[in-house]
Amino acid sequence: MGLLIGFTTILVVIAAGAALAHVGVLDHRSQRTLGEIAFFVASPALMVVTISQVHLEAAAANLVASSVSLAVCFTAYVVIARLRWGLGTGPLLIGALSSSYVNAGNLGIAIAAYVVGDITVVVPTLLVQMLLVQPAALIVLDRITGRGEGVRPAVRRLVTNPLTVAAVLGLVLATTGWQLPAPLLSPLEMLAGAAIPLMLMSYGAALRLSPPIGRAGHNGEVVVATVLKMGVMPVVAWAVGVALGLDDRVLLGVVITAALPTAQNIFLHATRYRVGEDVARETILVTTLASLPAALIVAVLLG
Repeated sequence: MGLLIGFTTILVVIAAGAALAHVGVLDHRSQRTLGEIAFFVASPALMVVTISQVHLEAAAANLVASSVSLAVCFTAYVVIARLRWGLGTGPLLIGALSSSYVNAGNLGIAIAAYVVGDITVVVPTLLVQMLLVQPAALIVLDRITGRGEGVRPAVRRLVTNPLTVAAVLGLVLATTGWQLPAPLLSPLEMLAGAAIPLMLMSYGAALRLSPPIGRAGHNGEVVVATVLKMGVMPVVAWAVGVALGLDDRVLLGVVITAALPTAQNIFLHATRYRVGEDVARETILVTTLASLPAALIVAVLLG
C-alpha cells in the first residue's frame, strides 16, 4: 500500500503541473522558473537534509553493485546511441544519464522506507550519483554549452554548483556526526520540502507544453534508455549483488533501487543546459509509469 501511495502521490503532483500549464497559469518561461528554483534552492536543501542523516557504514555494503549497474547501463547507451544515431556529446550524455541515473533522492528513499524498511540501502547510489556522476556530467555540459572555457572555469562551476556543494556538505555532516543548529536546520527542512513538488510540477508543465510522447522524433533513444533503465539495470544489480553475497535485505534494496525510474534531476539538467530535453522528458515519463509494476515484481521475487 505504501508503494502504491508513493507512486500515486508523484503522478498527482505531475498532473497538477500539467493542469496549471493547460489552463495557462504556467507557460514555458514560468515552467523553467520552477526548475531554476528547484535547482538553486530547494534541491540543495533536500540534499543536505537527506545525506546528513544517513549512516555511511551501514550503506557501504551495496556500493559496488549499485555502481556497476549504473556504469554498465550508462556505457551501453553511449555505445548503442553513438553507433546507431551518431549523437553529439550533449544528447548522448543526457540519454546515458536517462538510462542509468535513478530517482534515489526522493522516490528511492520513500520506497526504501516502505518496502525494504531501511533508507540506507539507497545511500550508495545517491552518493555515487551526486558526488561523482552528476559533477562529471555538469562539467561536460558546461563545456559543450559554452558556459565555460577550459578546465579551470569548469572546475570553478563544479565547486560552486549548488547541488554538488550541498551533497558534499551533507556527506561531511554524515561522516563527522555534526548536527546543524535548529535555527539553520528548520529553514533547510522547509526548503527541502519544496524540492520534490517544484521538480514534479515543472516536469508536468513541460509534458503539457511539449509535443506528445512519441512525436518529438527520438523514439529510438527513448526505447533504448527505457529498456536499459528498467530491464538491464535491475538484472545487473541483482547479478553483482548475488556474486558479492549480499544478504536478502540489502540485495532487495540494491535491486529495487536499480528498478527506480529515471530521476527528474536529469530533466532539470536538460532544461538548464537546453540539450536532450525531449529524450529526458519522455524517458522519465515512461520509466515512471513502468517502475511501479517493476518495483512490485522485485518485491515479490526478492522480498
